[in-house]
Amino acid sequence: MTDLTSRQQEILPPSAPNNPGTSAYISAPSQFQDLEAETPPVPLSHYIWVLRRHRMKMLGFVAVCILITAVVSFRLQPIYESISTVDVDRLAPSEIVGQDSTRAAGVPNDADQFLATQIKLIQSDAVLRPVAEQYHLLEREGQLQGMNAEKAQARVRAPIVLKRLKVTRPPNTYLLLISYRSTDPAVAADVSNAIANSYLNHTYNIRIRSSASLASFMERQLDELKAKMENSSLALAQFEKDLDVVNPEEKTNILSSRLLQLNTEYTTAQGERVSKEASWNAMKSGSLEAAQVSSQGAALAQLNETLNQARQRFALVKSTYGSTHPEYKKSASELAEVEKQFDDTRKNIANRIEVEYRQSLNREQMLKTTVADTKAEWDRINSRSFEYQQLKREAEADKNLYDELIRKIREADINSGFQNNNIRIADVARPAQKPVFPNIWLNILLAVLFSTLLAVGAALLQDTLDTTLRDPAEASRYLGTDVISTMPIDRNAAALPKPIIDPDAAQAIVPDPSQNGHNKGYYRTASEFDEAVRTLRNTILLSDFEGRLRSLVLTSAAPGEGKTTLAAHLAISNADRGRKTLLVDGDLRRPSLHTKFGIKPREGLSNVLNGEMLWQEVVVGIEGKSNLSLLPSGLGAHRAADLIGPRLATLLDEFAKEFDLVIIDSPPLLGFAECLQMAAAADGVLIVSLAAETRRRAVAEVISVLRRLRANIVGVVLNQVSRDTSSDGYAYYGYYKYGKYGKYGRYEHSQKAE
Repeated sequence: MTDLTSRQQEILPPSAPNNPGTSAYISAPSQFQDLEAETPPVPLSHYIWVLRRHRMKMLGFVAVCILITAVVSFRLQPIYESISTVDVDRLAPSEIVGQDSTRAAGVPNDADQFLATQIKLIQSDAVLRPVAEQYHLLEREGQLQGMNAEKAQARVRAPIVLKRLKVTRPPNTYLLLISYRSTDPAVAADVSNAIANSYLNHTYNIRIRSSASLASFMERQLDELKAKMENSSLALAQFEKDLDVVNPEEKTNILSSRLLQLNTEYTTAQGERVSKEASWNAMKSGSLEAAQVSSQGAALAQLNETLNQARQRFALVKSTYGSTHPEYKKSASELAEVEKQFDDTRKNIANRIEVEYRQSLNREQMLKTTVADTKAEWDRINSRSFEYQQLKREAEADKNLYDELIRKIREADINSGFQNNNIRIADVARPAQKPVFPNIWLNILLAVLFSTLLAVGAALLQDTLDTTLRDPAEASRYLGTDVISTMPIDRNAAALPKPIIDPDAAQAIVPDPSQNGHNKGYYRTASEFDEAVRTLRNTILLSDFEGRLRSLVLTSAAPGEGKTTLAAHLAISNADRGRKTLLVDGDLRRPSLHTKFGIKPREGLSNVLNGEMLWQEVVVGIEGKSNLSLLPSGLGAHRAADLIGPRLATLLDEFAKEFDLVIIDSPPLLGFAECLQMAAAADGVLIVSLAAETRRRAVAEVISVLRRLRANIVGVVLNQVSRDTSSDGYAYYGYYKYGKYGKYGRYEHSQKAE
């Protein structure tokens, strides 16, 4: 009664941690509710496995692409390409005469823009139209195909665009490559050369039209300029006539020099007049010194000395002789004569000083008048000289412009006929010997490259979009739980092993321990699946250190994942080791265990749950397996599904008294309530998933539900694993590597007897 109560507590309140082995899962993270939110990193080996897995499909796809490419390439019409080379020499002079005839163009900074302009010019309608009309290129390229007459005419009138024309410039050069493609190599060469020549003729025609336009414009301007030049020349001549001089500039220069000289003389005259006036004023005061500083001062000084001597002699004679003495009279007479000469000389000097003063004054007045007249004349001529200079410059400018315009017209006429050689054909196109399209080997190489990339991308994309479980490593990464075993694909796994007597079986044979050595010839075959089941059995039992695992529920996320077959094989394997095992068909809705053991439908678990019979009455022994018993689901199983919760815990306690291990085949956990009751009541739950079929999210939901129930999840088993579904594949089965062991190392009958 105590055991029943504890079992019910385990079932009803899921929070009670009574199940053995559940403490490790109580604190499990809740990320299993959405496992795909955080995807763990995928190792590189997985991608290598994906490529190996799909290698045959990939190789087939690549081979098909190569075959299609080769067939299409061989069926395509070959196309030939011819290239003509045009050299653009920007250092060549642009004219044959004139300033630009000897001056190089230099290396401009706009070389790229200039060459790009030339490329556009080559592709222009003016260059292409004559060639297109000559060789009917629109018809050859099929641009008029399928058009009616009206549309064809409109297309012809539209700007010409040749689809097979290509104009390129090799890097760091002044070369232009004009290439054209055609199915006829001769046509390709002719069209390429014709386009190059049309380009040269077009540039020449542009130059002629430009020169003609310039000449016409200059001729129109020439008449106007000639009339203007004549008018300016007449105005200059009339001005010279009015001035009565040939060159006013020279006249102005003469007057300027004369005026400068007169100014100098006038200044000198003023100085002399001032000096003369000072001398005259001094003489008027009667000063003897003023007379002595004059030009006749030496004679006056001599007379003054003679006068002084005469006076001294007279004074001496006077003091010696009387007034009546002849010497006295003679001396008085000499003195009077000398005094008279002195006075006359003095008066003469005064008169001369006055005359010189009057002359210098008159000269000053005359120079003043002359300077004023000369300055007035210079000012008059100088004021008209500016007007003369303007008229002269206009006349000279008109004449120079007229002469320059005549020279330019003559140069333009000469240069217009000069075909500039800065653009020339450096290499003519020749018919090609080999087609440029299709390049079969290049197409095949590209087909191999792109088909391989597409195949690899498709394989990796398919693997990325595949959300199923395929191998243990992947399951461990996504589910966060251990994958304790993998079951290989075995078509005979659904048919349970039957006892046979065949010591010479081709496969490895193992003695049946259920016979206890009494029947020495009783054997059964061992397959890869059987070895995997034994590995699973040992993994489960050896991990149960405390020996508390007495009941095990096998469930899955969806039907058809092989849990029933695995439950039967696991029960047989456990019974083979001498342990009493009870296999319970807990799938009350779709029971199938009885069919695997060849038992007809009869009473079973449903009758026990309904209280109609005891479980000992419905347990069936398996023929040839003394340690294995089967509890079928029974008839009317659908009505007994709701009774599993209250009764299963008690039944498991009773089973534990008779059997070492109880294996329950339950329905899929998602969508069926009784499976939850079984998982909560049993000591352990084993989840079976079908490799490459079961979705990761479905298994994650199963694990999440079981952990909420605090069920003891023993682990996950991947069923039907192969090299195509798992990167680890058969690495878990050494039996596969030793598949011939049964042939070369089987037990002989005599060895069994020993």
